[in-house]
Amino acid sequence: MGILYDEKNRLFKLDTPHTSYCMGTRDGYLLHCYYGPRLRGTDAAYLARTDEPPYTPARSARDKLSFLDAAPFEYPTGGVGDFRTHCLEIRTTAGHNAVELSYRRHSIQKGKRPLPGLPATFGSAHDCTSLTVTLADDVLGLEVDLEYTVFEDLDALTRSAVIRNTGAKEPVIYLTKVLSACLDMDDRDFELLTLHGSWARERVIQRQRLAVGRQGVFSERGETSHQAQPFLALLTPGTTQTQGQVYAMHLVWSGNFEAQAEVDQHGQVRSVLGVSPYDFCWKLSAGESFQAPEAVLVYSHHGLGGMTRTLHDLYRGHLLRGEWKDKKRPVLLNSWEGAYFDFDTEKLLAMARSGAALGMEMFVLDDGWFGDRRDDNRALGDWYVNEEKLPGGLKRLADELNAMGMKFGLWMEPEMISPDSDLYRAHPDWALQVPGRPAGLCRNQYVLDLTRREVLEYVWDRIEAILTCANIEYVKWDMNRQLSDLGSTGLPGDRQGELSYRYVLAVYELQERFCTRFPNVLLENCSGGGARYDPGMLYYSPQIWCSDDTDAVERLAIQEGTALVYPLATMGAHVSACPNHAVGRTTPMDTRGHVALAGTFGYELDPRKLTEEERSQIPGQIALYHRFNALLRTGGYYRLASYRENHAFDCWQVVSRDRRTALVTYVQVLAAANRRSRRVLLQGLDPAASYRLEGTDRIFGGDTLLYGGLPLEPLWGDFRSRLLVLRMQED
Repeated sequence: MGILYDEKNRLFKLDTPHTSYCMGTRDGYLLHCYYGPRLRGTDAAYLARTDEPPYTPARSARDKLSFLDAAPFEYPTGGVGDFRTHCLEIRTTAGHNAVELSYRRHSIQKGKRPLPGLPATFGSAHDCTSLTVTLADDVLGLEVDLEYTVFEDLDALTRSAVIRNTGAKEPVIYLTKVLSACLDMDDRDFELLTLHGSWARERVIQRQRLAVGRQGVFSERGETSHQAQPFLALLTPGTTQTQGQVYAMHLVWSGNFEAQAEVDQHGQVRSVLGVSPYDFCWKLSAGESFQAPEAVLVYSHHGLGGMTRTLHDLYRGHLLRGEWKDKKRPVLLNSWEGAYFDFDTEKLLAMARSGAALGMEMFVLDDGWFGDRRDDNRALGDWYVNEEKLPGGLKRLADELNAMGMKFGLWMEPEMISPDSDLYRAHPDWALQVPGRPAGLCRNQYVLDLTRREVLEYVWDRIEAILTCANIEYVKWDMNRQLSDLGSTGLPGDRQGELSYRYVLAVYELQERFCTRFPNVLLENCSGGGARYDPGMLYYSPQIWCSDDTDAVERLAIQEGTALVYPLATMGAHVSACPNHAVGRTTPMDTRGHVALAGTFGYELDPRKLTEEERSQIPGQIALYHRFNALLRTGGYYRLASYRENHAFDCWQVVSRDRRTALVTYVQVLAAANRRSRRVLLQGLDPAASYRLEGTDRIFGGDTLLYGGLPLEPLWGDFRSRLLVLRMQED
């Protein structure tokens, strides 16, 4: 495994345990050759098809454009004759946009370098190898470093790009588009899989057959967005969870992006991923460089399940950081749906006492504790405790919670400012805005211009002051509106196109400071629910609030789409009260618990308002969480059935690394009369072993469960669920 360069064939070969990624140089061009099951040799260079028309310009200069518009480029550029979508586009001060890259040099090294100012996967000299290929345009004096990393134990590779103005020809080059990765190959009647949605309907799986032209997903909202995920996958026909080939790309980034697949006139497909060119223009002066975010690529020939488990393992082992990455999280009680803005210290303590008596371990104070925050129309930015509501401040509340054995956590939305706030009255220019144009409101709030140093320092000073005033052990960092009216008084006119990118860098800087200054505090990112659920945020927080929709039935599709690419332990999931506050549905308490168990697990309610029957089930739910958390946090995830597809039931499974224990969650959404049991084929078990169904004396062969299935008996009523535990039997 690792990376090698075959000088005779002029081929780079990047090997993971079961895959190979090959690219080669021909007459200066860096061309993609192969990505798929692992190859034994280094003879794949011919797959770039340079020995057939249209030939390279060195062989047939009369048809250069035909070559450029058909060749499988590793990093395609604009303005010279490739009329497909590009990864790099520029503009010179003279207004020209042509850029053409040729191979210059390469280096191979153990380990992986961090990306300055950006989140990225990491690895040591013992578990990964990296390749840097330098391309150049001598007319512009521009150099591009393409960086690749492969991991010793995972079928994943990462890509990023560094664009450098050497200053040899152009004092200034404007970058108008910089994507992170491209994958060129023949179309095989691929399906395109993307994740779309809206507020309270995040990450819904969508599959559609690729057509000629460009298709994909994007965000131009300044954040990842509820509406799309920076991810795409190409699937061969008939791909399921267990079979078929999958080519996946995922961006480690938390701002505007595009994820696009294009089928061209020759039946070739080009997939690209990176920062959206919308409202992007980066001024690159002589001697400066621009670092693009990292893209993750995964190939699986074991269907979507193989892709999912590779991404889970990559993110758990090489992206999540800090004290909490491999640690069981406390069972929390969040005040939001239990109290909203209507609370004082005594009410909060009463809620907490009720929760503590049932086994809850942390109380989280959500919105409404600062400034004149009586509702969501005011006071964002005034991050000072409202002692009329909270006499004695956060310290008194934290001390009393700690005295009853509960930890204390806090909600914040530090990037925002309300027009009705002391901060806005003092500094109206601190909000993003275009001069002379009234800025648009969303939730009656503006966005602070964090690209200005004095604004960023104010925000950090308030975060630090709050977290040092009391024993705060958890922070929920929220961001409840998109970016618009993009104007900054801190940037000159020729750099306004850098604003949305610089904003995300500023958020990363704040969160890096947070992780460094408060390494023991558990950080949960949030953006109106799941609008910032992306790999970039996972670099700073080991969990992200999955969705503001906490209804157990709605959560089935939301959590299915989320778990397709993210580990279960990163999904913020809570049990909430019924009728549910988002949809008005009433579901059984045990079903709410089973669905939330697939995530971080907690409660979003006032325990005092529950029925006695509901309250009586909470200690058992918490016991299940403690019993199965290690399995759910570290095990392999298998999707067995999808309510989104079958409109009747949902089923998933988590299997321990040693294959000795399996936990199956079955949710019958809709009951039906005169039904026999549903037979579900389990996955991930040892076919040579025997397994006992816990709570019974029934023993099954692992092979029988894999190939014959496990019968799931009909349950009485809608929205019912069961947990089934299978344990390997000793010989």
